[in-house]
Amino acid sequence: MTDYLSSALWTEDEIKFRKEVRDFCLKEIEPIADEIDKGPYPRELLRKIGQAGYMGVHHEKSVGGTQRGLSYEIIVAEEISAVNAGLDMARMASATLYGMPVSKFGTTEQKKKYLTPIIKGEKIGCIGITEPDVGSDTAGMKTRAEKDGDEWILNGEKRFITNGSPADYMCTFAITDPNVKAKDGMSAFIVDTKTDGFSVVQDHDLLGMKSARVSWLKLEDVRVPPGMVLGQPGQGFHILMDELDSERTAIAGEAIGYGRTPYEVAVKYANERHQFGRPIRAFEGVSFKIADMAMKLEAGRALTLTAARMYDRGENITKEASIAKLYTTEAAIQIANDALQILGGMGYTTDYPVERFFRDARLMTIGGGTAEILRFLIQREVFKEFKTLNRL
Repeated sequence: MTDYLSSALWTEDEIKFRKEVRDFCLKEIEPIADEIDKGPYPRELLRKIGQAGYMGVHHEKSVGGTQRGLSYEIIVAEEISAVNAGLDMARMASATLYGMPVSKFGTTEQKKKYLTPIIKGEKIGCIGITEPDVGSDTAGMKTRAEKDGDEWILNGEKRFITNGSPADYMCTFAITDPNVKAKDGMSAFIVDTKTDGFSVVQDHDLLGMKSARVSWLKLEDVRVPPGMVLGQPGQGFHILMDELDSERTAIAGEAIGYGRTPYEVAVKYANERHQFGRPIRAFEGVSFKIADMAMKLEAGRALTLTAARMYDRGENITKEASIAKLYTTEAAIQIANDALQILGGMGYTTDYPVERFFRDARLMTIGGGTAEILRFLIQREVFKEFKTLNRL
């Protein structure tokens, strides 16, 4: 692996932490990276990641985290994704997508019971947002929750849910008041997947991210006790949007990881492969691709760290997180594609991991906010800023 530890962007402690995570990945994940791509990831591996402390870097110490911040989470995301992208997608779905809403909006009792085991890697979490007819338009959610005494009864379906089938707990969103706008009538719940009425329709067979499990779930009269409402009824949309900013920043960290490995393979191959009596790196058609890859990785890393640092300071990062995710995920696809082209026929075989990362990278201009919706968010935030500054 290339040494990125001397970057001026990082603190000494972050550099030390990155080396620690990288060593863990080389020992525990890399030897079985191709094997677990057949899926699913071993549950024990997620437990090892938890025991090493990599599920809780941006969670409070009181729940078992190390409270280091999102800047450390993007390091974990990059390093694990550089070895096996699907595995980190599963880790992140548990630690960030499920974990952050519980961490920020849960009660002390909820955190102890439903978050600490996640951070330890003993339990697995998922988040239930996307539905068969609802993707980017989360306000169009159809899952309903109706009050029955002190309990809530949930009915609906969730689709493309990472960790859906192996999850122990799901942070799910449902409309609790259909008579008002969804932004005011949506609520968040913690659902124990062992509850009657919760079922897995199927695990989706994906183009990439084969080591993860992405599922179609059904909720049929699932009873949720009052102690498992997350935040206040009607606060669901706010909880959902808060989670998305940290999720998108972490995905940007992942994208750097699964762009980095194809880049490293291509650099090495371009130096060793000879055509017309010289290494192919001597041809501008190859070497300029390498230059573009390096540029994209460094720019993406800076954008992602900027969003993470702002988040850790408590600032709004909707624009910065959207920019980081959009840029890095599109860059990862381009990098993997160029790397495959540099390797030629060998890149199209499974002898090299480039084809795997190419397939993995393609998902993330869709998941966690499509490239199109991110462009919408970015321009919206830009015009908001200009209006605030009285420049419009």
